[in-house]
Amino acid sequence: MTFEITTRHHGHVGEIHFSAPPHNFASSGMLCALADAIDAMDEDMGVRCILLTAEGKVFCGGANLAGADEVQGAEGMNEIALFYQNAARIMKRRKPMIAVVQGAAIGAGLGLALAADFRIVSPLARFSANFVKLGFHPGFAITHVLPRVVGEQKAAWMMLSGNRIKGDEALQWGLADRMAEPEDLLGEALAMAEEIACNAPLALVSIRSTLTSDLAAEVVEAMEHEHAEQTALKGTSDYAEGVAAVFERRPANFTGS
Repeated sequence: MTFEITTRHHGHVGEIHFSAPPHNFASSGMLCALADAIDAMDEDMGVRCILLTAEGKVFCGGANLAGADEVQGAEGMNEIALFYQNAARIMKRRKPMIAVVQGAAIGAGLGLALAADFRIVSPLARFSANFVKLGFHPGFAITHVLPRVVGEQKAAWMMLSGNRIKGDEALQWGLADRMAEPEDLLGEALAMAEEIACNAPLALVSIRSTLTSDLAAEVVEAMEHEHAEQTALKGTSDYAEGVAAVFERRPANFTGS
């Protein structure tokens, strides 16, 4: 799967932009490139806040399940483990990050949005932990991070129903921190980032370290557990049916086997 990562600076705000048309499906290669870009921003003394932006109408449609050699082949679970290693690198950064969610953030796309400290959305944004509809277990440490953001009850509903949460509802739940119309979204995101970036850089890193002191280790532990559960479910008939139903755009016929 082809993707492109570009970066640019807006004063003390560093923007990382990813593109993997048409749905910005995430692969371990793309996450590795994103983590590399974030590491570079971490080392850049001129950057105090990071913006994560995506090309097109979709923020991230999920993991690249269409790549048979990547996720569904014999080495699929090893590929997912590599995916999570790079996800952990993103979460271990030192500097604040804001995800700019203009459209759907589904599955791993939800995980990528949750990896940021804050999220600004358009009314067209959609969030879904749709793993249950695939007969699969959530990953990307969603089982750990989502309850921290929206509370245990709402997180459980999202993961057990697989329902999509619209932008305005995400704002009410705390899944989104701000909302702006699509044409204003990047400008409002930059203004939001500048509210952080105008502050003392050493203090920003110090405070974020205090706020997230245990998170890096916790997400690694969560992803190890999620990966084990995913490995167990990957061999089931329900998983095969769930993936087929998604790509054939039909309701799944799960049998519990």
